[in-house]
Order: sequence, then C-alpha cells, then structure tokens
Amino acid sequence: MSKGYQIEQKLAASLTAETTELLPYLPYLLQDIYELGSSPQDMADLIKTYTNFSAGTRVLDLGCGKGAVSLFLARELGIQAKGIDLIPEFIAEAREASGMYGVEHLCQFKVQDINESVKTERGYDIVILGAVGDVLGEPAATLKKLTPVIRKSGYILIDEAYLVGAQDEVRYKNYEYLTLPQWKKLFKDLNLELIASKDSDTNSYADINDCNNRMIKNRASELAAKHPAKKHLFEGYVKTQEMECDDLDDTVIGVTWLLRSV
Repeated sequence: MSKGYQIEQKLAASLTAETTELLPYLPYLLQDIYELGSSPQDMADLIKTYTNFSAGTRVLDLGCGKGAVSLFLARELGIQAKGIDLIPEFIAEAREASGMYGVEHLCQFKVQDINESVKTERGYDIVILGAVGDVLGEPAATLKKLTPVIRKSGYILIDEAYLVGAQDEVRYKNYEYLTLPQWKKLFKDLNLELIASKDSDTNSYADINDCNNRMIKNRASELAAKHPAKKHLFEGYVKTQEMECDDLDDTVIGVTWLLRSV
C-alpha cells in the first residue's frame, strides 16, 4: 500500500468517508457546512480563560477544514493563525473568508498533508487538532507528533471524544475510542498537563447535527442523480454520518482538551 493511498484513507476517515472513492465528492457533499468539526467558540473560550494569549500568540490549526476555528480566533482574539488542510477546495474557501472578514493579515492557509506539517512546523504557542480522528495515528502517536510543534510550555488544543458506553455499542466502527481514564493516563505518561476541558453539549449539538445531516443527504441525492453508478457511495456516506451522530448521543462524549507541555 503506497504512502499516498494511506494518507487518502486517513483523510477520508477523518471526514467519515468509508472509501477514498468519495474524496473527490466531499467538497460537494459538505459545501453547505462551514464548521466541519470543532466548535470555534469552545476553542476561543479555553484560550481566553486558561492561557496568557496576546496579539503575538501564534496558533497552528492542523486539519483546519474551511478555516472556521482559525478565522474565529483571529477575529475574536486578534491572534495569528496558520491553517493547514489537504483538501484544496477547503483552503480556497478559508482564504476567501479571511479577506471577507478582514483578517487576511492574521491568517495563512496552506494545502498540505498534516503528517508532513508536524515534521517542519515549530515554535507555536498553541497547536490545534480539531476532530480529525486518527489522521496522525493512534492517540499516543498523535500527541507525540504534536508536542514538537509547540514551544516549551506551549499548549495543545485537541478535539476528541471518550467512550462512556461499551466499545461494541459503537455504531461507527472505523475508530476505537479511549475511555476518560485511559486518556488521562496517556496525558500523564506523555508529560502533558491537562489544564482544562469542555465537554460538548449533546442537546445543542443534536439539532446542529440533524440540520447538517439533512443538508448532506440533499447533496448526496443530487450527486446520485448525476452519478447513478455511485449512488451506493453517497448513500453510505449519509449513513456513516448518521451513525457517528448516534454515537455522540449515548456512547461517546465529545470533548475539547487544553493540554500544556511540561
């Protein structure tokens, strides 16, 4: 299996796509959704409350999607943000939005595999990994790759989830969730101090997820009409989105953690 294909597999999985065949269609399927993963407000609240941010604070947003988090932090906190994502259409939207919001002087956006980014990007005050699954590997490998990106005593903001039900109850099977004690032990083993956390509000996100899934379903129907032979791919994508949302209702809890390197 080639490295490029492995990267595509990880990218597809990060957006709940079962197969790399869907990659060319993801921008179309997700065109109506701006915030593809993390809550920009939750990220901003954690930074404002628990870090000594300033106009000179530098943030690296890995797997930034359409730049929702980076743009929000630049607008609300006046900090510098660099967003990286592998999908060119998402980066194009992020760049356009930075001009529209008047923060192009604070934001940079780049098309790149974040597995390569973590090898060269250095000296950031905060690195963000927002709801991208195991693109960088399993949890321990992911955190080890993120740590060199930040300066000494810098912060990692990671949007993840922890298991509260049984693993065999998880409907979306392409990702193995850790329990909360397992996550906390991992942080300790890797010399990462857990500064703060914010669990997702399941009730408020249920309405958002339902709305997003309806929009994705509509776009999937449009694609199926244009590409009848691939109808099963688009219907499958809708199904995996619904399963992941069902998991967040009762089997796993979404969480944003603020960690500090010690």
